[in-house]
Amino acid sequence: MADSPVTINSPGGQSAPANSEPSPQEQKQMEQAYAQMKRKMAMEEIGRKIKHKIMVLSGKGGVGKSTVSTGLALSLAQQGHRVGILDIDITGPNVPKMMGLDGRRLHVENKRIHPAEGHLGVKVISMAFLLEDEDTPVVWRGPIKLGAIQQFIGDVEWGELDYLIIDFPPGTSDEPLTVAQSLPNIDGMVIVTTPQQVALLDSRKSITFSESLKIPVLGVVENMSGFTVNGTAAPGTSLNIAAPGGKTLTATADDDGRFSVTLDIFKQGGGQATADEFGVPFLGALPFDPGFVRGGDDGVHRIVSEPDGPSAHAFANVVEAIQAQLSDGTDSGLEIV
Repeated sequence: MADSPVTINSPGGQSAPANSEPSPQEQKQMEQAYAQMKRKMAMEEIGRKIKHKIMVLSGKGGVGKSTVSTGLALSLAQQGHRVGILDIDITGPNVPKMMGLDGRRLHVENKRIHPAEGHLGVKVISMAFLLEDEDTPVVWRGPIKLGAIQQFIGDVEWGELDYLIIDFPPGTSDEPLTVAQSLPNIDGMVIVTTPQQVALLDSRKSITFSESLKIPVLGVVENMSGFTVNGTAAPGTSLNIAAPGGKTLTATADDDGRFSVTLDIFKQGGGQATADEFGVPFLGALPFDPGFVRGGDDGVHRIVSEPDGPSAHAFANVVEAIQAQLSDGTDSGLEIV
């Protein structure tokens, strides 16, 4: 009696002889599954090669999140660390311009994407490198956008890094969810806000959002915290300075005739209050510095153009506070439960 032919179930649920050739649809499904498996393995390998992975989020736009992301990366690079920036803002990528990489194209070798290198050797990956024209809009539906994010993680040859700073678009949506599910062992989130109440309301959402991702909050950064006015006058002179909100500030020139006073343009202290309310660390305040605007347009970050200036020192203090959280060795007090 002849043996009956052995059959297997195809992905479509139909039976087919074991020795038959797969259909074009089945072949495509197998190739996609294989590519996804390779990418997942690559993501796990990348996770092992990068010591610290930090997500930078904000609840709303316009708080200077990309400025903070690039500032953190450059400040870490100043310390001698190997640093990369992953710009996840698919529709509004600004990091390359801030890093002096306008018009740069990515190098691809053996099907691996090699990041561009900006100031202080910081490696950068961004959607901006793939656009033919900077005015070209990216009109993608969710699945395509999320597939691109996975490719940015799994197909990039980052090499050995001490820190990877991940810059997100505003809000709490698909992008951070995708990264959290794709990239293993993320250290935590840095939440960026400005002092005004509207920004603080949205930053609270970002902090609460961390609970669903089960990723600790490393802390809150208050950006645009105050604008410092410096001047000269006769030694010992007392000056009255009109400040926002109808306030009057006083300053006295020192023995060298120098004085300074800080104007709270967008209020002050809201970041600290929000951090205290949710029981997460306050990482520090960054000044309102017009040099960031010029530097962002010129591609020369304030930390690069004035490495010993007040803004660079403020970033160094924030970085020191983040590093203190990372070296703590526990997540106690950082994750919202």
